[in-house]
Amino acid sequence: MTDARLYVVATPIGNLEDITLRALEVLGGVDVIAAEDTRRTRILLTRHQLDKPMVSLQEHNEEQKAPRLVERLAGGESIALVSDAGTPLLSDPGYRFVALAAQAGIEVVAVPGPSAITAALSISGLPTDRFTFEGFLPARHIARVKTLERLRLETRTMVFFESSHRIRESLSDLADVLGADRPLAVCREMTKQFETVLRGSLSEVMDRVESDSNQSRGEFVLVVAGNEPQQQDKLSDAVLLAQSLLEFLPASQAARVAARVHEVSRREVYSALD
Repeated sequence: MTDARLYVVATPIGNLEDITLRALEVLGGVDVIAAEDTRRTRILLTRHQLDKPMVSLQEHNEEQKAPRLVERLAGGESIALVSDAGTPLLSDPGYRFVALAAQAGIEVVAVPGPSAITAALSISGLPTDRFTFEGFLPARHIARVKTLERLRLETRTMVFFESSHRIRESLSDLADVLGADRPLAVCREMTKQFETVLRGSLSEVMDRVESDSNQSRGEFVLVVAGNEPQQQDKLSDAVLLAQSLLEFLPASQAARVAARVHEVSRREVYSALD
């Protein structure tokens, strides 16, 4: 390749065979590969008998390195941008680099392929006509709950990334805020040797995770059903009942009773009383 272009190249999310012929052609033809983790990318290149110079471009050095790479593009070099796995920029570094290149008039070319987001949606068994990708939930409990409360009335299917360190806590907070009966799919280690998909309500999936320690290991994509209009009507009725009960009960007890009667989240009812 002689044209100065920035290629944003999707790479496998697990199985190294999940790479397109075009991606291999691009990776083999560019002058340099900007990789989030050069060690992981080297494994991919070696598997497909490619040998290309690489530079590290990750969260902690992107601001410093991106302008230098744009200078190389302006000088006539072609560069491929890859992340650890999947499609770059989706909860991965690369935004600054792509933005600077575009601002400099460099042609930016997508080389589409694997994505954990679309892979999980495709096997979730949940509606995929409308969805929202929310990335990783906050690490701290209070911030995580606030984020979920902002999303509790979201009607689109929601997609989250999660790590093994927080999968139990995140599922618990999802159940508390969205309701234990909310359907979801927990996609673990997709395309890898120990891939599993757990489908069901939050309470059902939480029970399966608690009973099998292997289900807390690896990398996760959570696909959560959106709030159904019918469920919103039940919540409205529950709030009205709780407001009526406030004359006789403290807010927390009123919310608990109303939530049980109408089979909705106690937290949602209580929040509506504030």
